[in-house]
Amino acid sequence: MTNVYCIVGNGVAGDAAASVIRERDPKSEVIMFTEEGRAFYNRILLKEFAKGKLGQDSVVIRDEDWYLNRGIDLRLNTRVVKVDSENKILKLHKEEDQKYDQLLVSTGGTPREMDVPNSGAKGIHHFWTMKDTLEIRNNAENASYGVVIGAGLLGIDLAAICGAQGINSKYIMRGDGWWRSALSKVGGEIIHKSLRDMNVFPIFNKEIECFEERRGKVRAVVTTDGEKYEADFVGVAIGLDYNIELVQDTDIECREGIVVDEHMFTGVEGIYAAGDVARYHDVIVGEEMQNGSWGSAKKQGLVAGENMVNGNDYKKFEWIPSYSITHFEYPIISFGHPAKGEKFLEKKYGKNEWRRLAFKQGRLIGGVLIGDVSSQSRYKKIIMEKMERVDRETSILDKKIDLESIGVRKT
Repeated sequence: MTNVYCIVGNGVAGDAAASVIRERDPKSEVIMFTEEGRAFYNRILLKEFAKGKLGQDSVVIRDEDWYLNRGIDLRLNTRVVKVDSENKILKLHKEEDQKYDQLLVSTGGTPREMDVPNSGAKGIHHFWTMKDTLEIRNNAENASYGVVIGAGLLGIDLAAICGAQGINSKYIMRGDGWWRSALSKVGGEIIHKSLRDMNVFPIFNKEIECFEERRGKVRAVVTTDGEKYEADFVGVAIGLDYNIELVQDTDIECREGIVVDEHMFTGVEGIYAAGDVARYHDVIVGEEMQNGSWGSAKKQGLVAGENMVNGNDYKKFEWIPSYSITHFEYPIISFGHPAKGEKFLEKKYGKNEWRRLAFKQGRLIGGVLIGDVSSQSRYKKIIMEKMERVDRETSILDKKIDLESIGVRKT
């Protein structure tokens, strides 16, 4: 009997799952659904395309023939509105129902909009899809004044796009620094100076009151203290609302995202989740986490695909997520969970060289490296092996960290 595998979402998690399912169960039926009108592309490179550094073709990973040649039924512009988990049926918008044996939900998230007047004006952008990116690039190439809102990883991508496109910009943040949950003021100031060098000026401790528009197009951003910042380009990156609506009438547990175990299994027969939308059990840290960085989402998709073919608990998800920032003359790498620590150690080595490590119950759980990132693999090894009491070892901040000299035991 032919198994029917359905995958909702055509990002890296869905693509990885489809590939492994096709390999492990070559006679199966594999169907992918995506609301987008194009096949799988590289979301990491979207920022370089928006900056004008790459052409659109450089972002493409798969064309439709790739799926056709592998017997994968890719359904573009198709919205799944509901999962009937009892009868194992997907309800589709304007199309016939689809039965499944195994289902992966990798629907990701939708950028959160600001709940202030005129937030829908033309020229206000969110940065998530290829469609978003095309609109951003077209606007940015002709804009004179920009404002970016949101002090996270997508926010700094939008800020770098403004800098690369020569837009005189303000970068408005609610707190006193960029990514302040993971960086101290010392590390943050390295980033702030680099932003100012590209004509993007950080503005701290501000809240947005409204957008001003003229004839439907944004003209300025007004903060709650009455300050007004001229803008014909605005980038908003204040978080994601995760796309969980299609499973909300099932017995699947949801807490912002879809709760899964270390096997990416939801606990409801035949249903898995992966990528941004999945709240998974991190077997390294021992806590529930949600992380959809490219490498993490890909690994989750691979694990889910293996378990969909071979059984709920065939394979565990074990991964240390990482994120690289390449907008400046020096590299930046974050790894693990740098914002989840109870204790932090940091050191500055030079003008653009700094690192900060996050610890919980004496174990390293994440960090951020600026400048020299060569130690990331050693730090990941410490996390993976669950080494204890490393928060007491100042040598852990050494540039050429020697694992043998730390002198800690593993559990």
